[in-house]
Amino acid sequence: MYWALGLLALGFVLWPFLAEALRKPMDPVLRAEASGSFVELAGGVTHYRWDGPEGGPVVVLVHGLSSPSQVWDAVIPGIVGLGFRVLRYDHYGRGYSDRLTSGMSDQRYLDQLDELLSSQGVEGRVSLIGYSMGGQIATDFTAKDPGRIQHLCLIAPAGMLTHFSGADRLARDLWGFGEWYCRGFGALRFRKELESMDAGTYLPTLRETLIAETKTRGHAPAMLADRRDVLRFPDIAEHKRIARASVPVGAVFGSGDTVIPPHAADLLADWNAEAKITMVNGAGHGLPYTHPDQVVRAFADLTDDYL
Repeated sequence: MYWALGLLALGFVLWPFLAEALRKPMDPVLRAEASGSFVELAGGVTHYRWDGPEGGPVVVLVHGLSSPSQVWDAVIPGIVGLGFRVLRYDHYGRGYSDRLTSGMSDQRYLDQLDELLSSQGVEGRVSLIGYSMGGQIATDFTAKDPGRIQHLCLIAPAGMLTHFSGADRLARDLWGFGEWYCRGFGALRFRKELESMDAGTYLPTLRETLIAETKTRGHAPAMLADRRDVLRFPDIAEHKRIARASVPVGAVFGSGDTVIPPHAADLLADWNAEAKITMVNGAGHGLPYTHPDQVVRAFADLTDDYL
């Protein structure tokens, strides 16, 4: 009797790690599905894609915690229509880029972006559009070298106020439990949330893309690592430095966003009085695929004296 209970307990402890081991690795078979190209950077293989006219001013799209670069599909035609050359890419741990399960940090993402630009021969100033966690990465990249950035556009950006559920906060703060939870119940809960998400009318296949990504090895640990490092602290000093450097900043928030609460806009206005802030009434967190026209319009307003 006791040995059976012991086996059940052992199985309960081990099953998340077994489930993670059985998930698909990011390998050439999966990467054969990808559009775009790949480059080997110091931190690993990175998937990227260019769109728009060669010779146009460069804008880089930086995606968020749980969404790969396909999240920009509905936004890109409008940005290209403005005359920009658009570069998008997948963070480590997401999309078709390498799945790194240790050493995930804000600096690693900054290095990834810097190395990608160098690999593509991009010189001079670029514009950045960052969504959710990508907004925090884009902010940190800009603050590190403001003279390199022409415009900074933030879409429901992290780095001000970010809401995590109680279980996610516990996993973030408790080492050991977090590793167990994210691979097991956390991954299952996130997949169930995706199954009920409203992907909007612009990207009807996005939900299936995101669900498929949760079934790849390394995705859940990467999200946990980002909650522990990248998303843990607000970007007060970074935003104030950007304001002092007079980098043009625009931001779009959703009034119904439960991930980045809409009053985060008040913090940005306090940290950077010159930021152009747009509030989309009724919008949730998925602005790039539910309200792409408003995202493009905000970027156009930010850059209307540039092109």
